Amino acid sequence: MATPSNVALSIRQPWAWAIVMGHKDVENRTTFAVSKGGFAPRPIAIHAARGMTRAEYEDAAEFMATLGITCPPPSARVRGAIVGTATVTAVVKQSTSPWFFGPRGLLLADQTALTTPIPAQGALGYFHWQPGGTCADPLPWMLSWPNRPGRQETPPPSAPLFEQGA
Repeated sequence: MATPSNVALSIRQPWAWAIVMGHKDVENRTTFAVSKGGFAPRPIAIHAARGMTRAEYEDAAEFMATLGITCPPPSARVRGAIVGTATVTAVVKQSTSPWFFGPRGLLLADQTALTTPIPAQGALGYFHWQPGGTCADPLPWMLSWPNRPGRQETPPPSAPLFEQGA
């Protein structure tokens, strides 16, 4: 694969995974973020942010399930690294994509996953990234998944894009 763009967008997991796997074709942003963040059509690297709460993961996994997509376990999601690439083709106020929640959306195309993540620090908006650091270690709740309080279902197995720490 070609070297990722030196401009990246940091996205929390498992949304970053959904983008690089080609499922998610819109990245939602606020009107303020779009107007102040310099968002414009261009190729970008997809950075998986270090943060991911249990609630964020559960909400995302439940949404993806409504679309027939099985979200991999949280411990299999690399965080704190460049995990793929995409091309932002437009910034829109509306879209028929089930991934659009608004108020603005970055339309994505040519989403591609890297075979090996590149550890890097993230930032808000588009940012120039440099390799360095380490990927975030899984948190205890991620390692004990699916033993979730109040939940009985077990998500179907899914092969991770790449192993944590690879």
